[in-house]
Amino acid sequence: MTISVIFSTYNSPDWLEKTLWSLHYQTFQDFEIVVADDGSTQETSLRIHAFEAASGRVVKHVWQPDEGFQKTKILNKALVASEGEYLVFTDGDCVLREDFLAVHDRNKEKGYFLSGGYFKLPMETSLAISEDDIKSGRAFSLDWLLAHGLKKTHKTMKLTARGRIARLLNALTPTKATWNGHNASGWRDDIFEANGFDERMQYGGEDRELGERLFNRGIKSKQIRYSAICVHLDHARGYVKQEMRDKNRAIRDYTKKQKVTRTPYGIRKQSESAGDQDSTAELR
Repeated sequence: MTISVIFSTYNSPDWLEKTLWSLHYQTFQDFEIVVADDGSTQETSLRIHAFEAASGRVVKHVWQPDEGFQKTKILNKALVASEGEYLVFTDGDCVLREDFLAVHDRNKEKGYFLSGGYFKLPMETSLAISEDDIKSGRAFSLDWLLAHGLKKTHKTMKLTARGRIARLLNALTPTKATWNGHNASGWRDDIFEANGFDERMQYGGEDRELGERLFNRGIKSKQIRYSAICVHLDHARGYVKQEMRDKNRAIRDYTKKQKVTRTPYGIRKQSESAGDQDSTAELR
């Protein structure tokens, strides 16, 4: 496969299904799907098997036991299981417009990673999206979204900009092109050279720290937030704690100040040899 799409999930099977179907209906098709599952119950596995049966696709389901919020750890295990030379990341609460992967593929360039964003939906709208809405593209139609609970603001321009206008907005936006885990991509070699994600990190900027190490290695970023479009489904975040954010901030500050390019707490640990990797991940 040219591209591996990696996305994380945790006990959100309804949202997971929407993410999977949005991948199924992509215009770009040379990719594999790798689900990084941070300890979900059997229901998630059953939904993945049902999707495989209905779609004819194969999904790599990488699972680890539930030990609290350990997203960076399962993402590293998914990285190891992936095979693509180019890696696209999103989350299992995002629905991707049909050209999402085509945009990432078209814009990939050696020496760069790509930085996208998302458009947040309220719960009413999130619940309303069906497989058919994804297949038809209605889930990204502003009129349809407004009719199903979305409130119109200036931010809806993310959904309506196309072509030259989208490229202009990418160039003009003051938002920095950082590594955003819900919509980012980079070369496999670059990510593995950085040793993947720092497994000490929990919720709050845990994805972005990888991008900061890539910057320290001389990798640049390209902004595609108005071109690679995904909508974010609403959900609670009961796992968020301020001490997680504080710890992550300290790690990121150290990464920036010390110009860290490779974490010792990533895919390969300092004390590990090639054959001593953590074996608690399961490919289901």
